[in-house]
Amino acid sequence: MASSFLKKTDFKADVVIIGAGLHGCSTALHLALQGVSVIVLEKDYAGRHASGVNAGGVRRLGRHLAEMPLSVASAKIWQEIEGFVDDDCGFRSSQQIKVAETPEELSKQETRVNEVRQSGFHHEKMIDQQTLREMLPNVSPHCVGGMIVEDDGYANPFRTVQAFRLKAQSLGARFREGTKVANIKRERGIWFVGCHDCVVEAPKLVNCAGAWGGEIAKKLGENAFVSAIALMLMITARMPAFVTGVVGAEGRTLSFKQFPNGTVLIGGGHEGQANKDDNTTHLDYSGLAINAHTARTIFPIMRSTRIVRAWAGIEGMTPDGIPVISPSQADDAFHGFGFSGHGFQLGPIGGKILSDLVLDDKTNLPLEPFRIDRF
Repeated sequence: MASSFLKKTDFKADVVIIGAGLHGCSTALHLALQGVSVIVLEKDYAGRHASGVNAGGVRRLGRHLAEMPLSVASAKIWQEIEGFVDDDCGFRSSQQIKVAETPEELSKQETRVNEVRQSGFHHEKMIDQQTLREMLPNVSPHCVGGMIVEDDGYANPFRTVQAFRLKAQSLGARFREGTKVANIKRERGIWFVGCHDCVVEAPKLVNCAGAWGGEIAKKLGENAFVSAIALMLMITARMPAFVTGVVGAEGRTLSFKQFPNGTVLIGGGHEGQANKDDNTTHLDYSGLAINAHTARTIFPIMRSTRIVRAWAGIEGMTPDGIPVISPSQADDAFHGFGFSGHGFQLGPIGGKILSDLVLDDKTNLPLEPFRIDRF
């Protein structure tokens, strides 16, 4: 059957996924594992934006309480990631520590840990100043303690996206990169997705379009209020090994880790300028300077190195800072976007959730806070 508003259908599948970031690739993989035929449409290439250029944090530490059940479930997949996608994704299980620089920050962390325990989770713990210095010998003496999760970690973002894509392809999922969605229409229980070079037909549709997720939702008749942000990162020249794990700061914006080759990644949320229309980002060097100053304040050893590269990826931010993971108000359509700068760790479980919704209209994880109609 051909649509009345588009040319004839070029491709058919059980499910069409829009967006080949980590969540789109993960959804394709989980569906392919169930024998579902999938086509993934990507306007650029898999991992082009936030999924492939983020800090790679695999953390439960500091999660929004609504995300906690999802994050804990995803952590279990990460611990067995090589067996799942035939690639270790550069994943390293390690401590995640958020440093407190003042007694007030330490008190705030204690309150947080108690809230997490009251929610039924016990992975976040407090550490005192002596323990902090034992774990981070090069941390500044003014730091008074912190909050820790022992077995979070980090991974290589672009490698992870490609591993999920390749595993999904090995099971029959089809990917069309460089294919931008122009029109979406539903006729007689079928979705027709019109692109510049093809028309795809599928009974079910999944929106994993990241910062462009709001535009796809609008084509389905929904408002999602997603803004584009450009989260900036820097990497240094190689240094002697001085820190393991991932380090943040309670009172400042920081995500800090040293790789096995000695380079140090500095990020944490300072924003540049994102331009969705032409796929570009522009760095804010004043923000980068603040981030670098924070890094050398927490770790004075950083004064001896230099920054060799900085970049930013385009990410979708929702007004409340948590994603949309939800059935659409349109029939047989689903959303998984707007991860607001912290969706990488959730990728493995995000795909499982969307697969469950597509196949069974339900999942065993709580999704009420992530409904699209909350907007």
